[in-house]
Amino acid sequence: MTTRRLECLFKPKSLALIGASGRIGSLGRAVFDNLRAGGFKGAIYLVNPRHTMLEGLPCVARIADLPAVPDLVIVAAPRQAVPALIEEAAAFGVKAAVVITADPEHGVGSLAACLTDIARATGIRIVGPNCLGLVSPRSGLDASFAAHRALPGDLAVISQSGAVASALLAWAHERKVGFSGLVSIGDMADVDFADLLDYFALDHQTRAILLYVESIRDAKGFMSAARAAARVKPVIVIKSGRHRRAAKAAATHTGALAGADAVYDAAFRRAGLLRVNDISELFAAAEALGRIKPFTGDRAAILTNGGGLGVITVDNLLDLGGKLAELSPETFATLDAALPASWSHANPVDIVGDADAQRYQLALGALLDDSANDAVIVLHCPTALSESEATAKAVVATVEAHRRASLQPKPVFTVWLGATPASDEMFEAARIPNYRSGATRGFMYVVRWRENRDALMAVPPNLPADFEPDVPAARAIVAEALAAGHTWLGPVAITGLLEAYGIPIAPARLAKTAEDVAVPAAALIAQHGACVIKILSPDITHKSDVGGVVLGLETPEAAVEAARAMLARIAEARPTARLEGVTVQPMVRRPHARELIAGIAEDPTFGPVIVFGRGGKAVEVINDRALALPPLDLRLAHDLIERTRVVKILRTYRDEPAADIDATALMLVKLSQLSADIPEIRELDLNPVLCDHEGIIVIDARIAIAPALQPHLHGSNQRFAIAPYPKGWERELTLRDGAKIFVRPVRPEDEHLYRRFFESIPALDLRLRFFAPVKEFSHTFVARLTQIDYARAFAICAIEPETGRMLGGVRLIKDAEATSGEYAILLLPEFKGRGLGWNLMKLMIEYAEDEGLTRIEGQVLAENTTMLTMCEQLGFQVRDDPEEHGIKLVRLDLNRMPDIAKRLPV
Repeated sequence: MTTRRLECLFKPKSLALIGASGRIGSLGRAVFDNLRAGGFKGAIYLVNPRHTMLEGLPCVARIADLPAVPDLVIVAAPRQAVPALIEEAAAFGVKAAVVITADPEHGVGSLAACLTDIARATGIRIVGPNCLGLVSPRSGLDASFAAHRALPGDLAVISQSGAVASALLAWAHERKVGFSGLVSIGDMADVDFADLLDYFALDHQTRAILLYVESIRDAKGFMSAARAAARVKPVIVIKSGRHRRAAKAAATHTGALAGADAVYDAAFRRAGLLRVNDISELFAAAEALGRIKPFTGDRAAILTNGGGLGVITVDNLLDLGGKLAELSPETFATLDAALPASWSHANPVDIVGDADAQRYQLALGALLDDSANDAVIVLHCPTALSESEATAKAVVATVEAHRRASLQPKPVFTVWLGATPASDEMFEAARIPNYRSGATRGFMYVVRWRENRDALMAVPPNLPADFEPDVPAARAIVAEALAAGHTWLGPVAITGLLEAYGIPIAPARLAKTAEDVAVPAAALIAQHGACVIKILSPDITHKSDVGGVVLGLETPEAAVEAARAMLARIAEARPTARLEGVTVQPMVRRPHARELIAGIAEDPTFGPVIVFGRGGKAVEVINDRALALPPLDLRLAHDLIERTRVVKILRTYRDEPAADIDATALMLVKLSQLSADIPEIRELDLNPVLCDHEGIIVIDARIAIAPALQPHLHGSNQRFAIAPYPKGWERELTLRDGAKIFVRPVRPEDEHLYRRFFESIPALDLRLRFFAPVKEFSHTFVARLTQIDYARAFAICAIEPETGRMLGGVRLIKDAEATSGEYAILLLPEFKGRGLGWNLMKLMIEYAEDEGLTRIEGQVLAENTTMLTMCEQLGFQVRDDPEEHGIKLVRLDLNRMPDIAKRLPV
C-alpha cells in the first residue's frame, strides 16, 4: 500500500514502448498508435530488436541502448521475454512499467508472480500484467490498446477487467464524459486497488472513483485505502460473482449464512463505498456523481409534462428509499397562479402535455426556490406541442441562473425522452446529469454516498462503563482446550467464555452417562421448573437434525429416561459418531421472546465477520441475516440489526412488547471484542438467542477454535481487515510529581473529550499546534482527530483518572510508504513541565519502532522553544525549513536513535 513513484505512471516526462510494432493488428502496433494519437508531449522511445525505424521514429534493440532513462515503459512483448525486460528496465533506472502482455497462468510460476518478485527486489512500480493498459488524458498519455480515446475529466477508473475498462471508455466517448485517469490493473503483480485509491483520493483533479472488482487480495490495505478515499470523494464499486457461495461446507449456521459476496457487500458498506450491480448502474452513478456535489436531504420534487411518467418516477423513487417532497404553500400558490388549471396540484408537478419552454422555466424556477425539497428531477416527453431543444435550453438557463443566485445551489437531474444531440450537448455543457431513464437512481446514488460519508464521520454512543471483559480468563479457557487437542469448545467451556464477556447464557452441565443426568436435572428443575438435555458429540453439528434435543423435562426421572433413549437412538443412527454424553440446561421460558442468531464467521479474504439475523432451526431456510466487519461500536451494531427483516418483530407489534434492541446491539459489540481479543476463535454460533423486553439470553452455542495464524500484537486480532482498537497500548503513567495518569488510544466516541480539551487550551497553544488560529471546533474538525484508522495512524490521549478529563495527546501519521511518520502533540498548560509530554513522546517513539518505521518527522514553529528543546533532548535533529520562514523541521532517525530512556529521567 504505497503511492511511491505513481506520478511516473500518470505524469511521465518520457516513456518507452517495448515491443513496438508496425504490423497492423498486432498489440505493439495498437499501443503505438494510441500513444501517438494521445498527444503525449514528452519523448517517446521505441524498443524492438527487429526494427531500426518505425513510422519515422528511431527504434533500438535494447533498453540499455535508449538515449535517456524514461520515466515509464509500456511492455507489449511476448510473455517469455517480459521478466528479463523488466529487470533490464529497473537496472537502467526506469521507475514504472505497464505490462500489457497476457498470461493464462496464475499462482506460482505465473508472469504475475515473477513480476511481483522483481518489483519487490528492485522498487520498480508495475501495472499488470494481463491488462488493457493505462490512460491519463491530462498528460496526453494513452498507454493502452483501447478502441476509444479518453477525454480529460474528473472521473477515475480502476478496473480488474480490461473489457469493463474498454466498455467504460466507449460509454464515456459517446457521452463526452472525461477521466482524470483510467487504469486496468489486470493481475496486480505490484500496483493494486489500495495504491490507486490512495493516489486518486489525493488527486485534486479527481471528483469520483469508479472500481470494478473481481477479487481483493490485500483486504487490510484495501479497507484502509477505501475508507480514507470515501471520506473525501465518492467511490463507486461493481463486484462480479455475486452468486458464488464460499460457505457450502460451513460447520455452523453462522458460517453457512456468511456467503462470499455478502462479506464483500459488508466490506464495501463499512468502507463507505457505493455498490452498484451492473455496468448500466455504474454509468448511472458516474453520470450523477461526476457532475453533482453532495447535498443534504433526500426529498425530490418531480417536474413533468406527462402524468404517467411522473407516477412511474415516484414509484422508482420510493422503491429506492427516497422521499417525495411536499410542495410548500408558497410554491403551491406560485405554481397555481402560473400554470393552467389542469396542472396536477401536487408533486409530481405535471404541467400537462402542451407545456412549452416558458412553462417549464416558470415551474422549475419555483421548485428550485422551494426549501421543502432537496433536488428536482425534470422529465420531458416529446409531443407535437413541446419542442425538445427549446425546452432543454430553458431548463439549462433556469439551472444556471439558480446556481449564480444561490450559495448552495440545488441539484437538478433530467430525463429527456426523444433527446437530440443538441439537447444532450446543452445538458453536458451545463454539467446536468441527463438520463434516458433512471434519474431517480442517479439522485439516490448521490444521497447514499452522502449518507455513507456521514456514517463514516458519525460519533458512536458510549459503551456501558461496566463492560470490562475478563480477557485473561477467556484466553485461559481457549488455551486449555487447544492444549488438549480440541477443535470445538465444550458446553461448560462455552458457558465460561461467554460469561467472561458478560453475554447471558443458559448454563450447561455435563453428564457423561444417562444416570449422571439425575443430579444436575434435579437442581435445575427445582430452580427453573424444567430442564433440557442435548446430545454432546464433536461429530454432530446440528443437534436437532438427529433428535439430539429434548425440552421441557419436569422430573429428574424423565430427564434420565430421555437421556438414555437419546443416547441409544443416536448411537444406532450415527454409529461412527463419538458420543461424549449429554448436557443439561435449564428450560428457559420466555413466551414473548424472538429467536435470533448471532455469531462470528471466518472469511478467507476479510477475516472475522459478525453475523446477525433471525434464528431457530429454519435459520438457513429463512435466510434473514446481515453481516458486518469488526470491530463494531454500538452505532454499527444497531445498523447491522436494522438491515434485517427480524428487526420489525423486535419492535412492538400487536400485543407483543418491544424486545430489548439495545441489549442485542451490546451483545454484538461484545462478540466483536471477543473476536478481537481471542483470534483462536474461528467460528462462533449463538442460536437461538432469545430476546424480549427483559433482555437477551443464549440458549445454544457452538465455538470452533484453532491456533492463531498470526501472533497477538498488543492484544489485537491480526486477521481483522480493519485495524481494531489497539488495547495493548493502554498504560498507567507516573509523572515526576507522582501523579498517576491513564493513557490509552483514542476512540471515535472521544469527540466530547477533545472538544472540552480544546476549550481549555489557550489560543497561543492552539496556534502553535495547528499553525493557524482555530476559532471553531466543528464535528468534522474533531472527527478527523478521533476517528483513527490504526492501520495508518496512532493517537493516544492522557486521561486524569479522578475527573475523566483529557490532559494531552500525541499522534503519529504514517506516510504512504509506512516507513516514516509525522507527529503532533498538545498538552494542557498546567501539565507542561511535569513529564507528561516526555512520556507521551516516548510512547509514540516506542510505537514507531514497533511498527518498523525508520524515522519520525515534524514541523515546529520556531517560537515554540519548549517543544524544540524537548525534541533535541529526545535525539531529534532540528533545522530550518528551507521553504517556510519561521518553521523548524525536526527528524528522529530510529535506526540511530539514542537510548532516550537513559538520557533523562521521566
